[in-house]
Amino acid sequence: MTGTYNIDAERSGSLLAALGEHLAADGTSVQLVIVGGAALLALGLVDRVTRDVDVVALREGDELRSAEPFPAALARARDRVARDFSLPDDWLNAGPTDLLRFGLPQGFEDRLSKRSFGPALTVHFASRLDQIHFKLYAMVDQGPGRHEADLRALEPSAGELHAAALWTRTHDPSAGFRSELILALRHLGFEDIDVGD
Repeated sequence: MTGTYNIDAERSGSLLAALGEHLAADGTSVQLVIVGGAALLALGLVDRVTRDVDVVALREGDELRSAEPFPAALARARDRVARDFSLPDDWLNAGPTDLLRFGLPQGFEDRLSKRSFGPALTVHFASRLDQIHFKLYAMVDQGPGRHEADLRALEPSAGELHAAALWTRTHDPSAGFRSELILALRHLGFEDIDVGD
C-alpha cells in the first residue's frame, strides 16, 4: 500500500505493541535499535509526526548487527501490522542500518533507552546526543527540512555539535562534505566549530 500516512508518538507505540504481539504469536522475540523521528517521538524530544520507524540495528545479547535483511519472523510481523493498520510494508524499515557499518558514535550503546512492548519485543531508542550526530549528518548529506527542524528542537550546544561534526567526517571525509558541514553549522548559528582538516 502507498499513500499519505502519519505516525505520532501514540500511534508509534500502538504499532510497536502490535508488532510485539505478532512476534509473540510467532514464538519469537526481537530487540530493535531505533533512530530517527520515531525515536525522537518516543523520548518526547520533538512534537511532530513521522512516516516510518527506522531500525539501525538488531541487538543480540551485547552485539549490534545489521538490520538488513530483517529476520523472517520480524518481516512477517511487520507485514501483518501493515495490513492491520493500513500502512505500507516499509513502515518499519532498515534504511539507516548502513550507519552501523560506517560506525556509530562512541558510547552509543551506553546511552540507549530501553522499552519493552510485550514479552517478545524490546526496543532500544537512540539518545538525544546520538540523534544530534545523525541529524547533523543527514542535514548536510540530504539538505535541511525536517533534519534542520529536528536539530533546532534538540537545542544542541557547541560542544555537542563539535562532537557530532567530527563524527560526520568519519562517514564522509571529502573536502566537499567538509565545506557543506561548515555552511550547515553556520546556518545553525555556530560559526567557530572546528570540524577537522
